[in-house]
Amino acid sequence: MRKIILMMSVSLDGFIEGPERQIDWHRVDDELHRHFNDELRSMGGFLEGRVTYELMAGVWPTADADPANTAPMREFARIWLDMPKFVFSRTLERADWNTTIVRDVVPEEIRALKARPGGDLVLGGPDLAATFLRHDLVDEFRVYVHPVLIGRGKPLFPSSDAVVPLRLTESRAFGNGVVLLRYERAA
Repeated sequence: MRKIILMMSVSLDGFIEGPERQIDWHRVDDELHRHFNDELRSMGGFLEGRVTYELMAGVWPTADADPANTAPMREFARIWLDMPKFVFSRTLERADWNTTIVRDVVPEEIRALKARPGGDLVLGGPDLAATFLRHDLVDEFRVYVHPVLIGRGKPLFPSSDAVVPLRLTESRAFGNGVVLLRYERAA
């Protein structure tokens, strides 16, 4: 069965975005972007919230044709366009680029999606991730810690009383100071 992988960038103090949704502090250079492309190329689909989908749809559909973009950015544009996307939204009326709109996170439907053949599913978007966590639907965590303190913003993990034991399966430092921490659920 394929896994649901939460893959997010975070500041050292635990925020995924600043108070005004800023992510300009992300340190994504060509090395890190190539790594993202290598990881995402084999996935079976993106699970995104509406805000994340709209941000992505505002950039990536034409990024592969922009000569000002780096080669890894142009490559990611093709990956994003071709990858099946499942956008969780109660308000989005239509979506393009190989996208299915899903109105609610129904755990039984998510488990059925996981049971389909194909690569793992990558989860993005803070609010959607919080919902998946609440329903205990995340199998693996790939947290990219950026070497910056931003002081306030949206935390990666919402407050919870749940204790989720994890096992470190990989750590990797990139040349720009970003560190990948990869965890799976402890058995």
